[in-house]
Amino acid sequence: MIYLTAIVLFLFGYFLNMFYITVLYHRALTHRAVILGPKMTKWLSMTGIWITGLDPKAWATMHRLHHLYSDTKDDPHSPIHKGVIGVWKAQYVEYRETIKKLKDQTDSRLNEVIKDIQFDLSFISKHDWSNLPYYIHAGISVALIFFLDSYLVGIAYFLGIMSHPVQGWMVNALAHKYGSRNHETGDHSKNNFWVALFVFGEGLQNNHHAHPERANFSERISEIDMGYWMCLVASWLGLIKLAKQRSK
Repeated sequence: MIYLTAIVLFLFGYFLNMFYITVLYHRALTHRAVILGPKMTKWLSMTGIWITGLDPKAWATMHRLHHLYSDTKDDPHSPIHKGVIGVWKAQYVEYRETIKKLKDQTDSRLNEVIKDIQFDLSFISKHDWSNLPYYIHAGISVALIFFLDSYLVGIAYFLGIMSHPVQGWMVNALAHKYGSRNHETGDHSKNNFWVALFVFGEGLQNNHHAHPERANFSERISEIDMGYWMCLVASWLGLIKLAKQRSK
């Protein structure tokens, strides 16, 4: 029974994290392939950092810079310049630097990059408390360990809900280094089957970089995009709307 509980908690945290990241942060806020109404936008701005540990505005800023400068020296996390392992550190350092620049308004370029995002950085980002969500989820994990008398369930919950650093590294490093290509995009983006499988379509980087305006990253029957399946379910529930296909 304890193993089943651990699996359920891990999957709950993982799926919730992925819904926020791949549907709300990425396809909606960053690329507008998914449309959020005013209420959902406000909900995202208020809850995003508490669920994922990442500020939605800072995440969108950094990801747009990644597309603008993909695999050049100005890319925040390219394995071509940082190395596959080096991307792990680079994505953390650049994220912290992006928050600082947005807060202090020291880089006018960023204002143009995110001029359409109307809400501000979260309160805790402004006050340099960005690690607070990690501490809170660690506290929940400890509580689960105490009440269920199992380290496994606490660890499973924490690894599920706070999984984005690993997910991000897999996409940013592996899917820009290893895989196949359907399109000539001018960068090193690849379609990596295993990353796409575990990170809900995000590993289909070559398809995505060729058509960032599309909510569906899959183009072939062998390409699995569970993030798009999440979009379809959320649309059916009335949480989001899928944008009409735009020409590139």
